[in-house]
Amino acid sequence: MKKYIYLSLLTFSSLIADTELDEIKQQLKAQQTATQQLETKLYNLEQKSTNTSASFSQNAYLPDMALILNMSALSRDVKNSEYENFAIPGFIDAGNGHLPFNKNRGFNLNYAEFAIHAVVDPYFEAFANFHLHPDEFEIGEAYVQTTSLPYSLRVRAGKFKSHFGRINSQHQHSWNFDSQPIIYKSLFGPDAISDPGIQLQWVAPTDTYIMAGVEALQGTNGRSFGDTESNNLYVGYVKSSIDIGEDLSVLGGVSLAHGENTTNNPTDVYGVDLTLREQLGSYSSLVWQSEYLYRNKELISTTDKQAGLYSELVYQYNNNYSGGVRYDLITKNDTDLSAYSGIDSDNLDRYTAMVEYKPFPMSRLRLSYTYDRTKIIAGERTDINEVMLSLNIAAGAHGAHNY
Repeated sequence: MKKYIYLSLLTFSSLIADTELDEIKQQLKAQQTATQQLETKLYNLEQKSTNTSASFSQNAYLPDMALILNMSALSRDVKNSEYENFAIPGFIDAGNGHLPFNKNRGFNLNYAEFAIHAVVDPYFEAFANFHLHPDEFEIGEAYVQTTSLPYSLRVRAGKFKSHFGRINSQHQHSWNFDSQPIIYKSLFGPDAISDPGIQLQWVAPTDTYIMAGVEALQGTNGRSFGDTESNNLYVGYVKSSIDIGEDLSVLGGVSLAHGENTTNNPTDVYGVDLTLREQLGSYSSLVWQSEYLYRNKELISTTDKQAGLYSELVYQYNNNYSGGVRYDLITKNDTDLSAYSGIDSDNLDRYTAMVEYKPFPMSRLRLSYTYDRTKIIAGERTDINEVMLSLNIAAGAHGAHNY
């Protein structure tokens, strides 16, 4: 009898165990089904929230941003009130020489520059530079350019610095010297050629670098152009570079700017630039950079023919120290100089020497001396001596400058 009872209990326990196992399997299967449903729902929601017109996530294209500070301490043997009314015979009348940089004896906060660069999508990237001067806000550049056009073409549109010549497209903090070359200041003013417009560049598919470009610009630059009833300025250039041996690089170009001036007559500016760079060691180099500009400006009854050049030599000793000299000269000044009768207006030139210390690539201290013989101060030809210590800081993601 006991034997049958034990056998019955064992059979009943086995049935209960099988039932619990089936229930667990059913629960697991239900959970798997629910998980699959949730995964499908999540996938559908993600597909709806994704912009199917572009196969990338916008979060991966965050902009690079940088803050650049430029300041100086300056000693000059001319009073501020007199210096700001300087004239350069034939080029700049007294009081019309805008001075955005290093204006005052003593201390100058020249500007704070906020720079932004971002890849917009697979086809465009955007750039902007905002200048905050002590008494004004300026949009230095704001443009977009293409990234994937065929045949080595690139289009830029917006407000930008023209690629006329060598130094025109460079920002002030990337110059080898703190002051603008005299011929650029005389022909174009402190902003040089910088206008709203469109640019097309093409790089030749050759082993030797050859780049050609054309630009259509508004032409607001009043020194040489300035007839803004419609866009009036057109710029063209060809640039090339070659390597001679392992250490010497040669970069040169020719440029032409054609527009209409405020008298509704044409102005043509021709430019030739040449840069030689000899690499002396891993962090040591010698760079010679020169430009010559010639302007033919037709007026109502006469034609101004004016020209000038600058030539600079910079020796970089190592990663931290460098030094250089620059010479500026007005070579031709065939214009009406009757307003300067009795004043010597020949041999307008300037000499500059500088030494520079970079404790790190993002910071720079520069000490310079300038002997300037190009200006008329208070109605007299005045030789100006100037000593300046400048500090430049770049914080944040900032692109490399062209050499």
